[in-house]
Parts: sequence; structure tokens; C-alpha cells
Amino acid sequence: MTLTATIHHFEITLSDVDRSVYESLDLRVARHPSESVRYLLTRLLAYCLSYEEGIAFSKGGLSSTDEPPIAVHDLTGVLLAWIDVGAPSAERLHKATKAARRVSLFTHTDLQNLRKEAAQRPIHKVEEIVVWQIDPSLLDAIERHVDRNTKLELVRNDGKLYVTVDGEVLEGSLVSRPLTD
Repeated sequence: MTLTATIHHFEITLSDVDRSVYESLDLRVARHPSESVRYLLTRLLAYCLSYEEGIAFSKGGLSSTDEPPIAVHDLTGVLLAWIDVGAPSAERLHKATKAARRVSLFTHTDLQNLRKEAAQRPIHKVEEIVVWQIDPSLLDAIERHVDRNTKLELVRNDGKLYVTVDGEVLEGSLVSRPLTD
């Protein structure tokens, strides 16, 4: 029997003070059976914190190696931003920087392992890749509140994330770092 994706419904009030983006988002996000809740939340936060016109989750889902988990296209279909999640390989990042004008990576993993991988293989425009490190303890705290229907408020201000869910305010850091030392 094949396992199917679980659909999660997120209602999000986004206040990204750092970028002056204020939106109400109503998202249905498919969680692949092999996807952890931590990865799902990293993907969700990456979408919210990169929100702009033309943003979308990939149609291929996590199994697609040819497209990013999140992308921004212009009205003509040109790929403007490749937004990856987790710990992609150097080859994947190389492909991303050749395909899109901007590449960013949202991760909760150890940056040293990503840097080691990046140093061992050539990556086109590696110095232009923006890596956002999300505090893993924040993801763990949010995870306790996630069910199939979740409402949350997300605020980014001065490199801090504040998430209000079920009346509880959770706080964590969001740090931008270069992929290379």
C-alpha cells in the first residue's frame, strides 16, 4: 500500500517588519510521508519569509530533483528565485545558481557540514547564495502545536522570529550567513 501525503492547512498572519511585508496567508501544504514536521515547518517558514508576488511551492513536491521546494516566477514564467530547504548537495546548489537569478537556502542544520560540502565541489556564484539559519529549538516548540489545521502569527523583526500559536508566543533567531567561510 502506497502512503499518501497529508495536507496541512495553515492560516498565517505574516508581519515581516525587516522587509515591510504584511500579509494574511491561507496555505494548504502537502507533507510527504517521509518528511519530518521540522522540515515541513522549515519549508513553511521559508515560504513566508520569502513571500513576494509569484511565489509558489513546487508542483513536484519533495521528490522532484529538477525544481526547488519553493520558487518565485515572474509573470512570463522566468525563474527569479530558487528557495531551497534543508541541506542540499553542492551539485543541486550549482544547478540552482545557474537556473535562477537569486538562490537562498533555509536550514536548521549545522552550517559547517553545508560549508564543507560546498568547499569540496564547485558551485556557480556560491558567494551569492544566502543561507538563513533557523533556530532548531523554535521549530521544536512550534511542532508541538502543529496539527492538520494550524493558525499562527509570524513576526520577523531585527533578525528575530516571533511565532504566536495557540496563545503562546515562541521566539527564535533567524540568522543570515554566507555559504563560504
